[in-house]
Amino acid sequence: MSDDISGQPTVAVAVSGGADSLYTLLDLRKQGFRVFALHGIFLRPEDERAAEAAAGMRERLAEACGRIGVVLHTADLAERFSDLVIRPFVQSYALGLTPNPCALCNARVKFGLLLNAALALGADRLATGHYARLEQCLEDGGDPLSPALLQGRDPGKDQSYFLALVPPKALAKALFPLGDFTKADVLAALAGHDLSAPQPGESQEVCFVPGDEYREFIPRMAARFNIPLSGPGPMLLRDGRRIGTHKGLWQYTEGQRKGLGVGWKEPLHVLGKEHAGNILRLGAKDDLRLDSIICHDVNILLPPDCWPETVLVKTRYREQPGPAEARLVPAGDGSGGHMLHIRFARPEHAVAPGQIAAVYVPGREGGTTLRLAAGGVIARAEGLDTLYP
Repeated sequence: MSDDISGQPTVAVAVSGGADSLYTLLDLRKQGFRVFALHGIFLRPEDERAAEAAAGMRERLAEACGRIGVVLHTADLAERFSDLVIRPFVQSYALGLTPNPCALCNARVKFGLLLNAALALGADRLATGHYARLEQCLEDGGDPLSPALLQGRDPGKDQSYFLALVPPKALAKALFPLGDFTKADVLAALAGHDLSAPQPGESQEVCFVPGDEYREFIPRMAARFNIPLSGPGPMLLRDGRRIGTHKGLWQYTEGQRKGLGVGWKEPLHVLGKEHAGNILRLGAKDDLRLDSIICHDVNILLPPDCWPETVLVKTRYREQPGPAEARLVPAGDGSGGHMLHIRFARPEHAVAPGQIAAVYVPGREGGTTLRLAAGGVIARAEGLDTLYP
């Protein structure tokens, strides 16, 4: 396949079975792009019932694609998905971290393996149903730069945060047609064409954790991958006093208040986890305040010399970006790589190592829409060490 006579590129549309990706397919088809649908199989059904459900969904998806007038291809990536996403997810929990598998999946699988599959089938671009926008930038001489990744216009659905680790070369081959839409727009448009999603409802938080039951899923996968999980250990206050026994560091996350199983004169929160000593640190909410973080696996989408002195940073998806200073520092491991050091203008609370820090700068619309400048995996938070004896 190649560009059609109108000059439009050939686009593979990643279709999961949900409403967002189905409308992405419909929208690009209506615009006159030469398109085909590409469904990635990321999970192996664990029983006959799950296998029947997955097969039924793919049949409905093929029917919906046929009604739109496009061919559906499939790419079986389940084994590689397990190696690149599920295993690191479990390993991170075993190390006392709180990983973000969606960001890892976007970087390694959707805009890694699936993009490669799309290109092998003749596509020029891969479109997904992410609520984010890409804006083409030009150098002074008119040569194209890597596209600017902008927030989606719907603040309640913006998914640029989950794309923070996708490298510029992959974004240059991406399309995000839903960046200017709301979820209501998408559902109304599908209904207007008498189409419904083969996989109804919103995607669950982590697609491969059934029912979001982490405490069942992680031990089962850890046994499969032969990854040891930490057992019980001491719960210590900031002054070193022991007030209980935790059930395993992987079962807790920074900022957690409920489910600790200990009583105290004031509400206690998880301050941090010390993997080396298998220690869970607890304290008051005010003790969660952190001054700065260090990130590894840094993905630069805008050169740091283009960043303003004050950037905006978010360390969780459901939060507004806050002011901070950000700079690259040498990794110090002889690799020649860099870490990202972020110092918050106001103390942050409950920052969890393993999560994603996304750095934003004002876009071209006077700051009403933000541009993603960089992303990284939080390696450690600074400030807690001053609390410990």
